[in-house]
Amino acid sequence: MVLVTGGTGLIGSHLLYKLVKNNEHVKAIYRTEKKLKIVEKVFSYYTENYKTAFEKIEWIKSDLLDIPSLTDAFKDVDYVYHCAAFVSFEPDKYHLLRQTNIEGTANIVNLCVANNIKKLCYLSSIAAVGEANKDGEISEKSEWNREADHSVYAITKYGAEIEVWRGSQEGLDVVIVNPGVVLGAGIWRHGSGSIFNKVYKVNPYYTSGTIGLVDIGDVVNIMINLVESNIKNERFILIAENWTYKQFLQTIAETLNVKKPYKEAKKWQLQIMWRLDWLFHKLKGRRRRITKQIANALIEKSFKSNEKIMRSLDYKFKPIQKSISEVSQVFLKEVC
Repeated sequence: MVLVTGGTGLIGSHLLYKLVKNNEHVKAIYRTEKKLKIVEKVFSYYTENYKTAFEKIEWIKSDLLDIPSLTDAFKDVDYVYHCAAFVSFEPDKYHLLRQTNIEGTANIVNLCVANNIKKLCYLSSIAAVGEANKDGEISEKSEWNREADHSVYAITKYGAEIEVWRGSQEGLDVVIVNPGVVLGAGIWRHGSGSIFNKVYKVNPYYTSGTIGLVDIGDVVNIMINLVESNIKNERFILIAENWTYKQFLQTIAETLNVKKPYKEAKKWQLQIMWRLDWLFHKLKGRRRRITKQIANALIEKSFKSNEKIMRSLDYKFKPIQKSISEVSQVFLKEVC
């Protein structure tokens, strides 16, 4: 029996379909009924009999901080995919991020240890990986700098990883995956889906930095392969290709048949933008849209290495050009 947390999220929903397709007995945690519609929609991308596939899942209403319901969810479970997380880069959301990402993960790890789970796969983020070396490369060997100006999201995902490594010290077999920006259809209001939305509405600006991209199918396949393998107590960066933001945004614009971004947002402009964003937040209570950390990330030039996962699983990633094309086709059908 397999348990998936965060099953109504983008990666979790695609993962659920793959597990059901593989004839796994699956339990999945959800928080609200309306989010179950996301899973049905994602399943419909793969099969016309999506309702039949959806009904094979044993759904459990729970929360990462609700120990009694989580305890029930772990009954008869052998493997756990922990995909649930709160994603926000707004500094005022720090305590909520800590609760969900760190305390919630600690609860999952504790229950895995208590229930003798065979392996835990934790879905982390490239944000939790250390800094680039002098050549601009980021790999699994990159060291986390506690003194660096990390985003609140990165801090809590790194803290969650500490809880997972604690579990490994207590005898739990674990694997951690650190995807970059994951391209997949299903959710358009946030995550990578929101990028397609913004490009479609003709945003003229791009930035000078680089971005690590990966198809959602690759993330799901690798997670399953790692759980089924003999690999344990290792982490893996999941990046198919490193692109510039300019190339990425202009390629999306081409596939959506809209005007390409043509103006580079300079560093000084981004510095002004995040300060104004902070000011409007303080004066009017508006939600933060661009923070100092986001502004810096948009101009950062680094190369995320995928050498370890390719070597460990002899894996070949889907070309990002193809991934963008596929996601764009679904976007045009659903949103336009």
